[in-house]
Amino acid sequence: MPIQAAMYEEFYRFGQPPFTLAPDPRFLYRSESHDEAINRLQQSIRRKEGFILLTGDIGTGKTTVCRTLLQQLDVNTFTSLILNPFLSVEELLREILLDFGVVSREAVRSGRLSRASKHELITTLQEFLMSLMAIRGSGVLIIDEAQHLSPEVLEQIRVISNLETNDSKLLQIVLVGQLNLLDVLAAADMRQLDQRISLRAVLKPLNREEVEAYIAHRLWVAKGADAVRFDSGAVATVHAITSGVPRVINLLCDRSLMVGAEMKVNVITSEIVEQGAIKLGVTSPAVANKARVARARGWGIVGTAAALALAAVLFFAPLYRLIDTVPPPRPRSPATRLPVPFTPIPPEQIQFVLQPPVTGEPVGQ
Repeated sequence: MPIQAAMYEEFYRFGQPPFTLAPDPRFLYRSESHDEAINRLQQSIRRKEGFILLTGDIGTGKTTVCRTLLQQLDVNTFTSLILNPFLSVEELLREILLDFGVVSREAVRSGRLSRASKHELITTLQEFLMSLMAIRGSGVLIIDEAQHLSPEVLEQIRVISNLETNDSKLLQIVLVGQLNLLDVLAAADMRQLDQRISLRAVLKPLNREEVEAYIAHRLWVAKGADAVRFDSGAVATVHAITSGVPRVINLLCDRSLMVGAEMKVNVITSEIVEQGAIKLGVTSPAVANKARVARARGWGIVGTAAALALAAVLFFAPLYRLIDTVPPPRPRSPATRLPVPFTPIPPEQIQFVLQPPVTGEPVGQ
């Protein structure tokens, strides 16, 4: 009886699912671009630079990097992580104050805070940030999915970035978003904000070697590295199908482990990964190539059969004509002619017949 696909963690004795989509910093694999981005972000925050930009394609791990960054900041750094970009200016300011601990959740729920004006909210934020100078603290605001921020909110973010002293910024702002965030900031009305960005970091997909290390890292963190492994062909197939995007790698490896548990194997092969891709509905280059080869072979067989049929028609058509036509009688060989009996004619029966000359002139003229 096959093992239930949802219970592959038990079959491989994982402590937890290794390829969860949750942005858990423990599972972050620091590829070259991820490591560089985290280091540069930390450096910019320590230097109290105003605007910082982190971009990357969908599923490259931007949110996980943000959570990892938050864990590595010192205790004197107050942080606010905004995951919902569809906020009004007032809602954004209230969320920042709530994350910084300036206001309580009860104040938000009771509605007392909702009656505060935008000016009052900004003044409260500035007073809090000024108070951090006594402990050499700072505030960091991280906004995820920033490509969806409205122009009004982006303009307000630029305004609060002006909260500063003579020698340092009071608030560091990290805008995190997909690659089209670059287009948003490049617009003419965003020029003032775009010019304030001091650091631009980009997360890139993983290469073939990084995919192998990524899979091994997550298996190790989930405490299942001794129970199952992906062979070289499987890793190559994962990289080919996912193009090195971590989120898609997680989905594909998760389904591949389901298939592997159903088959009760401890080595995930390329064929198993391809089956996992089919379960996901992901187009696999390997599977597609096999299908193309199969189709080509099929058309080759059909083409060969058609060519043979055509050759047969051309070859046998004259024979059909010979069969349908009655052949002329074959003359007998002289050796096979029967002898004609000779009967002598009496002299009195012999008559001479004069034949006209060849020229057609009358005889005797």
